[in-house]
Amino acid sequence: MSYYINPVTDLGEALLGVEKPARYTGGEFGRLAKRVEEAGEAPLQTIIAFPDLYEIGMSNYALKIIYNRMNALTGVICDRAFAPAPDFEELLTKKQIPLYGLDTGIALSSVDILMFTLGYELGITTLLAMLKNASIPLHSEERDEIHPIVIMGGVCASNPLPYAAFIDAFWIGEAEAGFFNLIEQARDAKRKGEGRGALLELLRRHPSVWYKDKPNAVRAIHTGFSQEAAAAIYPVPSMRVVQQHGYVEIMRGCPNGCRFCHAGMWYRPMRQKDARIAALEVEEYVKKGGFREISLSSLSSADYDGIDALACRLNTLYKGLFVSFQLPSLHVSTFSLPLLKEISKVRKSGLTFAVETPSLRGQLSINKTAGLDTIAETLIESKKYGWKGAKLYFMTGLPFSESAESDEADEIITFVKELSRRVRMVFTINVGIFIPKPHTPFQWQAQAENKRGALKKITAALKPLGHKVNTANAFISRIEGLLSRGDERVGRLIEDAFLSGASLDAWSDRFRFDIWERIAAENEPLFQEILGAKADLPWSCIDSGIREAFLKQELSNSKDAEQLCPCQQNCTHSCGVCDKDKKIQKNIHTENNSLKLGENFIAGSVQARLQPGTYRILFSYSKKGPALFLSHLSIIEVFSMALLRAGIEAEYSEGFNPIPKLTFASPISIGISANNEIASVDVRGALADTVFISKMNEALPEGIRINAASCVYIPFGEKKISVPSVLWGFAYTATSSGALPDFVATQDEKAYRQKKIGRGEGVFSLCRHAVLAKNADSGFMDYFDFYKQHYTPV
Repeated sequence: MSYYINPVTDLGEALLGVEKPARYTGGEFGRLAKRVEEAGEAPLQTIIAFPDLYEIGMSNYALKIIYNRMNALTGVICDRAFAPAPDFEELLTKKQIPLYGLDTGIALSSVDILMFTLGYELGITTLLAMLKNASIPLHSEERDEIHPIVIMGGVCASNPLPYAAFIDAFWIGEAEAGFFNLIEQARDAKRKGEGRGALLELLRRHPSVWYKDKPNAVRAIHTGFSQEAAAAIYPVPSMRVVQQHGYVEIMRGCPNGCRFCHAGMWYRPMRQKDARIAALEVEEYVKKGGFREISLSSLSSADYDGIDALACRLNTLYKGLFVSFQLPSLHVSTFSLPLLKEISKVRKSGLTFAVETPSLRGQLSINKTAGLDTIAETLIESKKYGWKGAKLYFMTGLPFSESAESDEADEIITFVKELSRRVRMVFTINVGIFIPKPHTPFQWQAQAENKRGALKKITAALKPLGHKVNTANAFISRIEGLLSRGDERVGRLIEDAFLSGASLDAWSDRFRFDIWERIAAENEPLFQEILGAKADLPWSCIDSGIREAFLKQELSNSKDAEQLCPCQQNCTHSCGVCDKDKKIQKNIHTENNSLKLGENFIAGSVQARLQPGTYRILFSYSKKGPALFLSHLSIIEVFSMALLRAGIEAEYSEGFNPIPKLTFASPISIGISANNEIASVDVRGALADTVFISKMNEALPEGIRINAASCVYIPFGEKKISVPSVLWGFAYTATSSGALPDFVATQDEKAYRQKKIGRGEGVFSLCRHAVLAKNADSGFMDYFDFYKQHYTPV
């Protein structure tokens, strides 16, 4: 029997006592998971869980791929779950409510398969916290038929040994390369009446699944990437998350072969998405998701064949909707000035340059070039397009550095000072500590320690010059190294840390130094062994596809500061990944290869207005259910994105960050329901009231609905009366029995709320029934009547 939780009714007003309660209420636009009774059968029930807070997890592309693809499978339900912050965890414990999925409210313990994607090693204690909050035993061997199968994937699964005691099965590699087919097999087995044990055995037989004591698992590689349209749009967050934009993966893998880069090695071979398919995904994110910021993402976007033409074409298609495009990862040696011009249009994202090490020999050792002259030239040009700064990334502790620690710091300081002198900019500088990761040429090397002095010196020298300097914590880097390079013995330390109170360790302000320092002191010999140079590799049970001989040759090349050319078809330095099925895939770019996708959708948005006046739609809306817990800024974002999803052509503001001309009469506090809030939006032409209401309600999340609308025309030169400027007050009503009678106030809900709280009732029993406009007699009147008096309805 499945156990379901409704956070709005089961937790209610208690949610107002936690930070950002919208993290826990769901209701977003585009939710795909359904309850069993809605699905019409007893399907395979799963959850994709992310061991961090909602705003981090909902920014994770891997989670969205799995969620969207799993829910596209017949007979499979896939909900989502995220880690609770400490205040919400305390509330769950107090109320004796288990952790649940946001779409259906199903308890994590009630599903057949619980999947975690782990992209950062320090998330492991949070994963254990989620198991505990779901009442699922921490150890795989303690689970039986009543418990879900716990699967883990993500880049951290490239060395699964430290986590082996807690996870029933690890998916090694890319989910598109067989995982969804495996899930369908599990669904079919469940339909035949098979239980947990049989399902787990089925999963473990797959060659890309590893579990404790299995001798070998092979990394799964998605060979159809370049030709597959895979926009992972849903659900669209109602509250702002860390990466609030559409994510179009234009290239997987990287051609450059940087020897320190775990992702660059793990995601070989490089595969570029066909530009026409990338353009189709952009259209999906804009039209169906309502995103106005799109990331054309990869490990090195400037290496995508035809990136200049793609960026230019997309800017041309979407400029009327003020959609901007970001290229978050740019390789200095392949970054072009025409590309710089393109990404400066509409709104500017940050410029980031990963220098890693300033010295030429150091750069050759890691197989990367990021010269001072090239960066300076690019930054000087960027100033012409409005950029005023940039981010610079460096690493300390790279292997084969000929510099002492103090000289290593001096090289970075000198580089930044000289670059700043040339381009007259201040920078945001991030300095990390290198960790030799598995499946890279440096995996046999020891992790450098005692970098605190270099980091302090860099900060002391550059911060007074106006630069913002962020440095890694040397001790946290030790823990990262322990978790990424360890074996099964590390699992005992992870469990010790968790049981002692560690969780959300990925957040520097929540990292429990006291716990981890105690563990480090008690286990220093193990730390030294794991962080030291290695001959035998614990993760040799995982076959990444890269030949060991190639990695050792690259290690030798690094010592000799020899650069290897980028990956290409029919290369002379085969790493072993490519075969007749797995190979480098490039976008076929020609001058005549035009991108016509999206033109029909966009064309109307770039037309000039037929009349010089303004069309304004006044509308009222209700806010209930999960929407009760959205902040005013979230409400603005929800409506802004809904306008685009609905195909409503809004007018936009001018300036650095154009936004729809959308105005609200007054904010409303979190936790107070509303029946008829008032807002207006300026649009590019007349629109029937019923059409506006219908289109918008199809594009809004749960709990927000348009009740009424009126389109008016304001001639050019006539005063435009904004809805906040004529606000008189509010009418309130009670949502609980025995509450105060209806009440009208000329001020915000605070006065009425204080009356109710004085009677022992909270804001959860308060509803703002109406928002009222001023009339000529200093009284109040309906907003729609007010607008009809001043403007002509269309």
